[in-house]
Amino acid sequence: MEKVSFVIPCYGSEHTIETVTQQIKAVMGTRKEYDYEIILVNDYSPDNVWSVITRLCQEDGHIRAVKLAKNFGQHSALMAGYTFVTGDYIATLDDDGQTPAEEVFKLIDKVKEGYDVAYGYYAERKDNIFRKFGTLMNNKMLETMIEKPKNIHLTSYFVAKRYIVEEITKYQNPYPYIWGLVLRTTRNIVNVEINHQERKEGKSGYTFAKLINLWMNGFTAFSVKPLRIATGVGAVTSVLGVAFIIFTIVKKLLNPELVPGYSSLMAVLLFIGGMLMVMLGLIGEYVGRIYICINASPQFVIGEQLNITKTDTVCTLEKE
Repeated sequence: MEKVSFVIPCYGSEHTIETVTQQIKAVMGTRKEYDYEIILVNDYSPDNVWSVITRLCQEDGHIRAVKLAKNFGQHSALMAGYTFVTGDYIATLDDDGQTPAEEVFKLIDKVKEGYDVAYGYYAERKDNIFRKFGTLMNNKMLETMIEKPKNIHLTSYFVAKRYIVEEITKYQNPYPYIWGLVLRTTRNIVNVEINHQERKEGKSGYTFAKLINLWMNGFTAFSVKPLRIATGVGAVTSVLGVAFIIFTIVKKLLNPELVPGYSSLMAVLLFIGGMLMVMLGLIGEYVGRIYICINASPQFVIGEQLNITKTDTVCTLEKE
């Protein structure tokens, strides 16, 4: 019997996570040839979602859960959940009910056609303008920095084969970026159109600052293109500087009485100085992340576990 592992990072979902798990149980009940497990990862949510998760684990042996010791972010929470999966297919979805669990077999059946990963594609997103803009920018960044195929849309709702997740969890650095990890593992990816549902309660946990941090992970964790762009900008600036010097000399020779302009000089100095500071900041970001990686900063720290046992150094799930 094949098995499906559902991994759901939880943050601010005290009133929605039970509905999501009920949807999963309902859809899995329609396909008796599959076993399943639900792994809930509490990313140190400020609400009472852990109490709800604890009750769900007590009521249903299919549900396992871990609580992180602090808020590490969605992608680190997913990495924590992936550590404990035992299924043949791993389904990742949100805790707010916007990613419809009842359509998971659209993705699973597509993977069984021969694809490694199937991403849910929303023809119409039910997000606010801020989230739509963030999604657009993230996709453009992936296309530019990690060479994501333009015809593939990456979302938080996807199903992957077991070996893809096993390869992803080999990444030990403290800045996981799931979409980048998937793209560096395989390009055998397909989109499946599904319905994006309205958020029933609460709001997204992604603030502008968290989105910027997520984009920086994509910029610096899986690509050196920003450094190459910095080199190109520096070269262009140098050429422009030489051209301006030549222009100034020629202009002075043609008109010896011309007094050099203070304003233009300051403008050039400010421009070059600003560009240098930006490039130094970018290089500093890379160096800082290297330093943190050398110090072995953890991706996540698990504070509590439910329905999960730890044997020696390998985490395994309890048998039913």
